[in-house]
Amino acid sequence: MRRGRTADAGVEVVVVGCGGTYGRAVVATVTTILVAITSVPVTPTGSAEAVGPAPGRGTYGVTAAQGRSRAYGVTAAQGRSRAYGVTAAQGRSRAYGVTAAQGPSRSYGVTTAQGRSRAYGVTAAQSPSRSYGVTPAQSHSRSYPVSVELASLTPAVIRQGGDLRITGRVTNTSGRRLGPAHIGVRIGASGAIDTRGGLSAVARRAPLTRADGPEVPGRTARLAALPTGAERGFRLTVPVPDLELDDAGAYALTVDVVREGGPGAGTVLGLTRAHLSAYPDATRLEPLRTTVLWPVLDIPRMEALTLRTQDSVLPVFRDDELTAAFGPGGRLRRLVEMGKGQPVTWVLDPDLIVQARAMAAGYRVARTPGDSDPQEATEGEGGEAAADWLAALRRAVRGREVIALPYADPDLASLARGGGAPLASLLRRASHTGRSVVDRALGVRARTGVGWPAGGELDDGIARYAKELGLDTVLASGAGVASEGELVSEGATDDGAVSLEGGTTALRYDAAIAAQLFASHPAAGASGEPARLLLRQRLLAETLTAARELPYARRELVMVPPRRMPLAVARVLLTVVAEGRKAGWLEPAGFTAALRKPTAGRLRGFDGYPLARHASELPPARLAAVVRDRRRMRALAKVLSDARATAASVRAALARSVATAWRADPSGAASYQRGVSRYLTASIASVRLVPKSMVVVAGGSATIPVTVDNGLQQDLTGVELRVLSSRPERLNARDRAMPVRASRAVSRTVRIRVKAYANGPVRLTAQLYTTADGLPWGAPMTFTANVRSVPSGAVIFVLGGTALIVLAAAFRPRRAGRARRAGRR
Repeated sequence: MRRGRTADAGVEVVVVGCGGTYGRAVVATVTTILVAITSVPVTPTGSAEAVGPAPGRGTYGVTAAQGRSRAYGVTAAQGRSRAYGVTAAQGRSRAYGVTAAQGPSRSYGVTTAQGRSRAYGVTAAQSPSRSYGVTPAQSHSRSYPVSVELASLTPAVIRQGGDLRITGRVTNTSGRRLGPAHIGVRIGASGAIDTRGGLSAVARRAPLTRADGPEVPGRTARLAALPTGAERGFRLTVPVPDLELDDAGAYALTVDVVREGGPGAGTVLGLTRAHLSAYPDATRLEPLRTTVLWPVLDIPRMEALTLRTQDSVLPVFRDDELTAAFGPGGRLRRLVEMGKGQPVTWVLDPDLIVQARAMAAGYRVARTPGDSDPQEATEGEGGEAAADWLAALRRAVRGREVIALPYADPDLASLARGGGAPLASLLRRASHTGRSVVDRALGVRARTGVGWPAGGELDDGIARYAKELGLDTVLASGAGVASEGELVSEGATDDGAVSLEGGTTALRYDAAIAAQLFASHPAAGASGEPARLLLRQRLLAETLTAARELPYARRELVMVPPRRMPLAVARVLLTVVAEGRKAGWLEPAGFTAALRKPTAGRLRGFDGYPLARHASELPPARLAAVVRDRRRMRALAKVLSDARATAASVRAALARSVATAWRADPSGAASYQRGVSRYLTASIASVRLVPKSMVVVAGGSATIPVTVDNGLQQDLTGVELRVLSSRPERLNARDRAMPVRASRAVSRTVRIRVKAYANGPVRLTAQLYTTADGLPWGAPMTFTANVRSVPSGAVIFVLGGTALIVLAAAFRPRRAGRARRAGRR
């Protein structure tokens, strides 16, 4: 007997009998058929058990139907014959690789239905059969009764000889007791996976198919009967030579549970898949120069609100969650500790540094997020944790590459699409301030001018807006940017710097790795072990397969994790880099090195920004509200004695309002923006005229008191008071405008001099104006002045003045008529 394996389909072909021309023809015929069909499992018709075939003999990879036959590559029907690469009918047969029908049969690589059969690798239905690697019928609608999870797999990379050790646990999730079984291991039939798309295909595969390959013989672990809900651990040790790993590369690894003994023996009860990377010591691939970004970012917490005391200005935070994040074991603290000494490029948000420094200096926490009353805020408790975190970060980044993102990491895509141009100057100014904060606080010279659009999506509009903000480098997913001389086809590894029109450089990062990192949320404890293990093995397989695409070319790999990177993902990422570096297919590189010698490129022909991502953008209405708040902030600054500090606080809050971090928290984004608006509304409304209904003016000259209430926490300057009369012939203000100055949180009474000419009521309107530009401030206040006891001479004067006005009005038409007649002459 000779065994051969088709290179493309990865299916073993068994040839039995005499050699010669006949046998070679059979092999050729079978190979041609299998290449076309073996990648797709065959689904039988009729009803089937969810967990495998009906009781009977086993099937080893095929479906057999109603006959006593063995099929090794052909179709056997209704007979007792053997067919080797051809169709056998009406005989007792063996078919190796095709469909056997209507006979008690054994079939190796075909579909078996309604018979006593064995199938090695495909679907068995309605037959007394034994299934070793069989996909149960209707597996897409029903799950396996046993859940299989891997807890450990060592070594992470197979090097040379030794053993592969696997531990895990199985759980009976069905509603009935399951008999004894065994746990086995399979290596994908196709061998090393050549494309990164092939890695995804393995991950998407649901039921067991021929592609999973046969079980490694003699390397199984026995599993006693499982009562309902029972959970058992297992341990497997497989010598590496038994795995038959032909060469360096990523292989599909399947761990399955198969029933033993009694009815239904051979039925697959459960399985799980992972990727297994092999890199023998003699392998010499050109290592990928790997740039790993290490983001230390969070959602904005500091409000525009501040509480002024005699000695200081205390910022107000919307919550105190940064205390735990900065403290021992907190996410931000652990990220700093884990990244220290690692070959990573630090990516920081200057706003987080500003918030940590503010906490260390003393801060308050709002009663509720967005509260506009600083007096109700309580004292924050995270000052010490923030100071310790800053010290740890300073030590970790010493001598390392540091990128300072634009202040608060603005959402470039939302701003580019939602009319964010009016905010460009504000964001540029904030970013300039942010870099100086990072440099001073950490003792580094951070790199600026780097933008990071959400999801790395880039199109013409986003690129233009980034340039408007002064960002000459943009992190972009490799899916949307193409270089003119791509070495590999689209969809393969295509990282590296690309120079675009307009002077923007796009640093492409690996989209497939980013998708894995962004989609993974494994828990940090023991419950997250299976997810962390699968992520680790997938990333090792991705990077190794990327290196094998062009094994002797010098290429780049850029790995970008989520902005708010979970600790479990961070740990896996560092492990993958360390294992790949140790094996030899990864070589750490810095951010600056990745930007060297960019190739000419372009945005791909389609819109690089998927429609699905539009839903998470900041709504245009909210961006418009931020623009209005900016105008109101500029107006508020004109009336303050210390406008600089307040304006800086509000500008920072406006930048936080358009942060990319809000995409993950739309309700928080709306709440934060409303909080900034309420603060400005309350600040503007706190400078007002105290209402009054009537004043009495006794005599020809008098003063009218008008009270200005300053509810701000600083002195009021830059406003003036004007009073207008509805009847100036009766009562008129002698002072056109009176400057108003009031200390913080006090009321000031301004006295306006008036001149009365006649007794009676007169309506007066008081209005505040900004002295800088003469614009109205706040709402006007209208009241009545009741003039009494005006001297008679003044009354006569008023009456005489009125008579003169009447005479002038009558005399003017007469003079006009004379002038017209003179003109006609």
